[in-house]
Amino acid sequence: MPKKTVAAVDVKGKRVLVRVDFNVPLNDALEVTDNLRVQMALPTIKSVLERGGRLILMSHLGRPEGQVVPAMSLKPAADCLAGLLGQDVQFATDTVGDDAKAKVESLKNGEVLVLENLRFNPGEDRKQEDDVKDPFAATLAGFADVYVNDAFGTCHRTDSSMYLVPKLMEGKPRVVGFLVEKEIRYLSETISSPEHPFVAIVGGAKVSDKINVIRNLLTICDKVLVGGAMAYTFELAKGRNVAKSLVEYEYVKLAKELIKEGGDKLELPTDTHCGDDFSGDCNKVVVEAGNIPVGYEGFDIGPETAKKYAETVLTAKTVVWNGPMGVAEMPPFDVGTKAVAQAIADGNSTSIIGGGDSAAAIKQLGFSDKVSHVSTGGGASLEMLEGKSFAAVELLDEA
Repeated sequence: MPKKTVAAVDVKGKRVLVRVDFNVPLNDALEVTDNLRVQMALPTIKSVLERGGRLILMSHLGRPEGQVVPAMSLKPAADCLAGLLGQDVQFATDTVGDDAKAKVESLKNGEVLVLENLRFNPGEDRKQEDDVKDPFAATLAGFADVYVNDAFGTCHRTDSSMYLVPKLMEGKPRVVGFLVEKEIRYLSETISSPEHPFVAIVGGAKVSDKINVIRNLLTICDKVLVGGAMAYTFELAKGRNVAKSLVEYEYVKLAKELIKEGGDKLELPTDTHCGDDFSGDCNKVVVEAGNIPVGYEGFDIGPETAKKYAETVLTAKTVVWNGPMGVAEMPPFDVGTKAVAQAIADGNSTSIIGGGDSAAAIKQLGFSDKVSHVSTGGGASLEMLEGKSFAAVELLDEA
């Protein structure tokens, strides 16, 4: 069911606790090197501030595992947000300690406070089945009158800030932000009733990461195009020669099952761009798929496959893409990924890019404004493509 959004809540004079995803990259000088995740939260942040809400933002950054790690502080993200908003942003040096409590208490209408990294506190690692009386979650829940989930990248998790906090706030408004609303609309609603032909492109290194995604997509798509290193596990499952190529031997049996289940829907590369070393300067050769010479390994789909996949994508009405076709960061083995990205940009489909390397490729090529939706959550988007529901979203108020 669609979830109520923050736009439907009167926030004036109320403390609004928003779970955002400010898991941004930092350099050695502790400066934010890519502010995309902060930018994506701005519509929700501005909506609350412009309507007179008292905004409290919470997020994780990195994996400090319950320890205070200064290099993973959210202070740089708070400073980045201040620059984007053009106003002061307060920062609490703890999450549920004295500094956070004092700053929450003194927060005024139209002001914003960022709490320190949630994962500095071991209480954030509580899971769905844990005692909901946990003091960490209870303190966070007590900070606010309204809960907003705008952290799609962690929607598949049941950490305290995602699940226990809103559970403890039952009876108060518990809604989604504009980013999560958009992600759900594209990844769930579009996929549940797609316009056909519906084509999925699945790449990346590991079959193990995407077995359930492929299995689910085969039930709803007209075509599932496979690329990336995972294609070599499929080739081995067909008894073909992959030489030094990356293969997950323990998943060869499952790959055989997917080939059988997929039938004509599942398309594998027909040719492969190979190299004799992991370098753009290595000796290269294009060969028939499954006929990789000794001493070589596959690094990209070949030109014949790239052309065929692009033609298929151009005829689609709905496209989902998750995972590069080759070593996208190392020319010339980025050609297959670029061909798929170009076809999506040139087509007239509803196009959903499922985070990670695919999103990076779309952004790098300048195609972000030519696709329907670029997901911000790699793991979350994968699980939604598997057809899973998220407990952290299910408990929120329905529209």
